[in-house]
Amino acid sequence: MTLRGFFPPKTATGNSSLIPSPPWRYSGDLLTVEYRTDPDRVRELLPEPLEPAGEDPGAVALIWADWQSCSTGGAELLDPVRAQYKEAFAVVRCSYRGRTYSRCVYIWVDKDFAVARGLHQGYPKKLGSIHQTRPHPFGPAPRIGAGARFGATLAAADRRLAQAVVTLREPSQTNGFVNGHPMAHHRWLPSVERGRGMAVDELIESGAASFEAGQAWRGEAELELFDAPTEELARLEIREPIAAYYRQVGVVWDGGRLLESGTSGAE
Repeated sequence: MTLRGFFPPKTATGNSSLIPSPPWRYSGDLLTVEYRTDPDRVRELLPEPLEPAGEDPGAVALIWADWQSCSTGGAELLDPVRAQYKEAFAVVRCSYRGRTYSRCVYIWVDKDFAVARGLHQGYPKKLGSIHQTRPHPFGPAPRIGAGARFGATLAAADRRLAQAVVTLREPSQTNGFVNGHPMAHHRWLPSVERGRGMAVDELIESGAASFEAGQAWRGEAELELFDAPTEELARLEIREPIAAYYRQVGVVWDGGRLLESGTSGAE
């Protein structure tokens, strides 16, 4: 019997697979808050062979995203429970062989299929509760423009981890600089045999196969981070705010590239 499915559970038909095969297509609203932290707190999250970014090594982006996603054909969009999810993630920058990369060091999502995609892509996804204000052209919701205000919250295991209020001021050429590079992630899977270390230890590069976006807006944010017994986001303490951004984007992800394997020293 041949079992089918890109990801477990694999079955005779493959219909039960938690996620379909790439490419994966995304439409989303992003709220990005950039700030500076202690560069040593970033360094401690970078396994070998990654090094801190040569410029502004303490820069952090905390990003909220309200997504709709689908595979080829778009069937999930007409079955919204399979398409819609939210996430919040912390991104830093690093260097590999002289090139600057972005790296997601913490991330929370609210759907199991998003966790599974993260395992494949090297994102360290955990379940959480994520909310952000949605824009709308009518009623009390904010319009996208100068003076618009957006709130965002993140919680996990019944503890609030972060909250922000973003106020837009002016159009921007970019959506910030911290999350503006290819991603350098590790794919890790411990061996099932005790004492054998990692069965999978890969440093990979990935990014968007295609990208489109609306006008970016820049402003400022009131951002707070909170301690929690099983989370360490607050270790990336806020030392200096940089800016906040809002943008609507469309992205296609269709695989990555192996940079090297077996070198991270992960345990």
